[in-house]
Amino acid sequence: MRLRRLTVAQLTIRGERAFRSVEGYAALKRLLVTDKFLFRAPAEGSSHAHYDRVLFLNLTYWHAADGNDVLVDGSIDADVLAHAAWHHATGKALATATAPTAAAMFLGESIASAFDLYVVGRMLGKGKRTAYLDSQVPLFSEAALASGLSEAALAALFQRVSDAPEVAFEALRELLFDAATALSSCRDVDDAVRCFDRFATHPYSPFLHHFALSSWVLYARAHAGPTVVDDPADAADRSLRASSAPLTWLNEHWVVGAAAPEAA
Repeated sequence: MRLRRLTVAQLTIRGERAFRSVEGYAALKRLLVTDKFLFRAPAEGSSHAHYDRVLFLNLTYWHAADGNDVLVDGSIDADVLAHAAWHHATGKALATATAPTAAAMFLGESIASAFDLYVVGRMLGKGKRTAYLDSQVPLFSEAALASGLSEAALAALFQRVSDAPEVAFEALRELLFDAATALSSCRDVDDAVRCFDRFATHPYSPFLHHFALSSWVLYARAHAGPTVVDDPADAADRSLRASSAPLTWLNEHWVVGAAAPEAA
């Protein structure tokens, strides 16, 4: 059975009202609309139309150069839409005739994933309860507490995110990019343990296992193109580290600048 292909306009977007105040969300959505980005979903009543099957398809057959996320049905959460948009924007910005490099894969994942924490910070700062916070804060908390972080330290960490969401975005993005890059070159368990130890003092290291690092690393090992000199992904990473407003940089260079004006 072939999966249906659905445009953004054909989807019911859950939780979007809360995201309308998140800077950058509207532009991300507009980029997907402009580019006629397609999501995929099983037919209603299909044996494939359940979360576990869709999660397997997304994690196992994700492709850095071709998003087309698989959904359970014709609906999507606003944060998932934004995540897909960041992957799409990264793929366009770093497109090559060959397979994406590991750096390009990790850059896209780190941006899309760190944006989740940015949204948490923005919403916490507004002091309004949202479905997104109700779902994401417990998941971030579970990973952090499992890492050994105390309740008090976790509260302080969330306050830090709330006080400066864009700073938190870039700090986490750098950590995810650096950790995934280092882990992908580890030869065995001992190497990986030493690698995690290198990042143990990073303020956002308690959140590392909230993300699917294993899938990122395994996919890159299996499918990444060869390392190249002057990789555009590494250049973009340096630009983000040097920028005082990394999300603004991404929005100007990869999102707004990549959308057709007449379709905005």
